[in-house]
Amino acid sequence: MSEAENRRPLTSRNSAWAARLASWAVAKSLTPNQISQASMAFAALGFAFFALSTHGGILQFLCLILAAATVQARLVCNLIDGMVAIEAGRGAKDGPFWNEAPDRVSDLLLFAGAGLAAHQPALGLLAASLAIATAYIRELGRAEGFPPDFSGPLAKPQRMAVLTAGTVLAAVYATGWTLSVTLWIIVIGTAITVLRRSLGLIDKLKLR
Repeated sequence: MSEAENRRPLTSRNSAWAARLASWAVAKSLTPNQISQASMAFAALGFAFFALSTHGGILQFLCLILAAATVQARLVCNLIDGMVAIEAGRGAKDGPFWNEAPDRVSDLLLFAGAGLAAHQPALGLLAASLAIATAYIRELGRAEGFPPDFSGPLAKPQRMAVLTAGTVLAAVYATGWTLSVTLWIIVIGTAITVLRRSLGLIDKLKLR
């Protein structure tokens, strides 16, 4: 299976800003692995901002806005690392590890942080667990020789979009329940995604 077939289909990959950013990364001699590792750093910052937002007031607003920004920065890293690896031919032998492992760490940090900000840490950890499960099912299918299943309704880009929107709304309206509702949407949507991917994989295995 080619590298192109293994990649998540993203329209943003064809955008001018993504091409410019990837070119900048290449010019700065950044490796795909370094960019993948940077995604974890942004997620760690996001966790810290979410945790600090519990203090309320203007600090809450600033921290939640910054947390939302780190969620998007994590996604940008996820986009650019692949572009530098494949389009620019900078991939390394250990690239598959750094392409996947940082994503699992980032999911855990961001959803755990959102759970703290919502004063529902268990809910945040549940969202993180389900997010990791979607990737597990996808990679299990790929290990069995099938094309990677990026189906939703809440694959990674959609989960991060919901988390970003909910975080911004929580910052603007300063309502304690906004992040809780956001996390419940993510939990329900991601659970459906896990079920859909699982059933799809089971059907493929039976037909093989």
